[in-house]
Amino acid sequence: MSSSGFQPAELGFIVSLSSAGSLSGAARELGITTSAVSKRLSIIEARVGVPLVNRTTRRMSLTPEGDVLLEHARRILGEIADLDQLLTSSKGMPKGQLRVNATLGFGRLHVAPVISKYVLRYPEVDVQLQLSVDPPALTDDQFDVCIRFGAPADSRVIAKRLASNRRLLCASPKYLAERGEPKSPSELRRHNCICIRQGDEAYGLWRLFSGRESERDAEAVKVRGNLATNDGEIAVNWALDGHGILMRAEWDIERYMESGRLVQVLPAYRTPDADIYAVYPQRHQLSARIRTFVEFLTDAFERFD
Repeated sequence: MSSSGFQPAELGFIVSLSSAGSLSGAARELGITTSAVSKRLSIIEARVGVPLVNRTTRRMSLTPEGDVLLEHARRILGEIADLDQLLTSSKGMPKGQLRVNATLGFGRLHVAPVISKYVLRYPEVDVQLQLSVDPPALTDDQFDVCIRFGAPADSRVIAKRLASNRRLLCASPKYLAERGEPKSPSELRRHNCICIRQGDEAYGLWRLFSGRESERDAEAVKVRGNLATNDGEIAVNWALDGHGILMRAEWDIERYMESGRLVQVLPAYRTPDADIYAVYPQRHQLSARIRTFVEFLTDAFERFD
């Protein structure tokens, strides 16, 4: 399959087709008829000599060749936009598509509002935000910027630290009045602890260290409880309902701590931090879209530091 004859408009067509998920969806997105989409696709397939799409009545999926084309199309279109912006940066605003990934809770509460302000400032940037429980692989070319917890070890990406991410133990005043307040980490074993199953973290194992110790001296406490979930928002609601003690990031519970609906437990102890980072491929470091968006994120998350 040769890409030598491809025009940017055709590459954009393939990207739109993939994101829409169906010929009719792409037709709506592109403002043309479904038959026109089908015809345009057939012309491209005839030229490259292989099918790019598996067609079904409702859904469509890309063939292996279609996946290869999509991957290259995204990269090429991004590089064209970056080159255009680089050469004309003194003449205009950032523009083009910006694909952002974040975790469900943090993305909903904090990244989405930043995007809202960002597009008001830079209306020529089209932002697509996708939230997921687990972060995509860093080698995946599906996103331009990923908001991550913890610095990635991969040297092929740039990781810009946005803010600290302290995790606190907390519970409702109702629960603590009924069950008492633990005075040391070991006493957590006697409490009902709300556990969150997320990513690669060891399930139900809480690591705590006092302010005098280093993270490597943290005490690992195996906790248990009658409630567990993979959704942080649900876990916070269970804690608000008085079901038990929860370990959660400060950004997720600060408003409840301020109102008194949740109270910090074992305040003299700390948990290992997993700071918040904006991660993006090295080839995007000259992109005005990436640069301005990461600057926006940095300014917005200053209060977490």
